[in-house]
Amino acid sequence: MNLVAAIITLVALTVAARPADASHHYGHGKAEYFPAGGEGVMIFVAAGVILVNAVRRFIHPVPLDSLGLGVAISGLATVVNAAVGLLLIRVGRRERSVTLTADGKHLMTDVWTSAGVLAGVVLVGVTGRQRLDPVVGAVVGINILVTGGRLVAQSARALLDQSLGPQELAAVVAALDRFRSAEVGFHGLQTRESGRRRFVSMHVLVLGAWTVQAGHDLVEEVERAIREALPDTTVLTHLEPRGGPPRVQRLRLRGPPRSVYPTG
Repeated sequence: MNLVAAIITLVALTVAARPADASHHYGHGKAEYFPAGGEGVMIFVAAGVILVNAVRRFIHPVPLDSLGLGVAISGLATVVNAAVGLLLIRVGRRERSVTLTADGKHLMTDVWTSAGVLAGVVLVGVTGRQRLDPVVGAVVGINILVTGGRLVAQSARALLDQSLGPQELAAVVAALDRFRSAEVGFHGLQTRESGRRRFVSMHVLVLGAWTVQAGHDLVEEVERAIREALPDTTVLTHLEPRGGPPRVQRLRLRGPPRSVYPTG
């Protein structure tokens, strides 16, 4: 399962790194959410297998034997999985990659599984009660189940264009507050994320007497401030006069009637 998850992760990251093109104007960032959800499902399967075997072993206890080699292999696997899993989680959070984070959490479920194996073996060896092994296994399985559920839920929320988190939203508002005045305001703030990229859109309100050049210069500064506060952010702004939506004035033109499209 780890091998399959790693291959899926590699493919997804390769696709997500592709730049925007004619068919995907906003890039391919959402490709990261599919393997994250898939790894959550695989974790569900692993937890289910553990729980089923735990119930079976609790009803029909089986004596534990030849544990030396198994414990040694499990201990070595635990160390390797913990090192790689923690590294993936750290890099995934730093790079805002949900796929790397999910793969790291997947490996950490193996760490908990191995820890449960070792704990169960020690408890059985100390007490001689065979049923303690499946009890510990069931606890580990439930913990893994919770982790898988969180991964699937996170992927589902992201695919539904979840807004930015409270800290990121606060950073956007703080950047906008630097420009608020009697002449400048903002409304209609909307945010979403796609993979490691963020998207922020809003209406920028200025006095109707402002020139187009002055309004353009302002929104350029606003967009730059938001990108500095939140790297990897695409900012979309709409300029409009303060006090209400712009009115389209009917123009009197010489010659035959023709359509007039007011600039945005």
